[in-house]
Parts: sequence; structure tokens; C-alpha cells
Amino acid sequence: MIGVCTFLIIGLFHPIVIKTEYWFGVRVWWVFLLLGVAGVVGSLFVPNTLLSTLLGVFAFSSFWSIKELFEQRERVRKGWFPKREKKSDR
Repeated sequence: MIGVCTFLIIGLFHPIVIKTEYWFGVRVWWVFLLLGVAGVVGSLFVPNTLLSTLLGVFAFSSFWSIKELFEQRERVRKGWFPKREKKSDR
């Protein structure tokens, strides 16, 4: 059960990082930091082993997403992913 949920959590973060970089850039990295800290705190205080473990996985995935967010910016610069075109003022 932990393995399946871990796989799903990591799989969920992949498109979230891509969409976050596309719409907001890297300036919202602190949101992932706050989510990670909340996950760590939650994992320390939740008595249920399964939930505590999954909160830890969520926290680590949030922290890892900070790194991936900046790497996604580089992938966009290299042309591997589409860059968001800003609308011109009319």
C-alpha cells in the first residue's frame, strides 16, 4: 500500500511542477517549501504508521519539487518544454 501511494504521490507531483513553472515560474518555490515543512510536522505527530509514512513521502516530494522547479526552468530554456507566451497589452 505504501509503495502504490508513493508511486501516485510522485506521479502527481510531476505534472504539478511542470504546470507551476509554466504558469508562475520559479517564484512560487516557497509554496513547495511550506508544503514540505507541513508534511514533516504532520508525519511526526500522526500516530498512524501508514499516514505518517505517506506524509513523509509527500514532504520529501514537496522538497524535491523545489529542485525540479528550477530544473524545469532550464528545460524550458533549452526548448524541451513549451514556454508560456505572455499576452501583449492591447
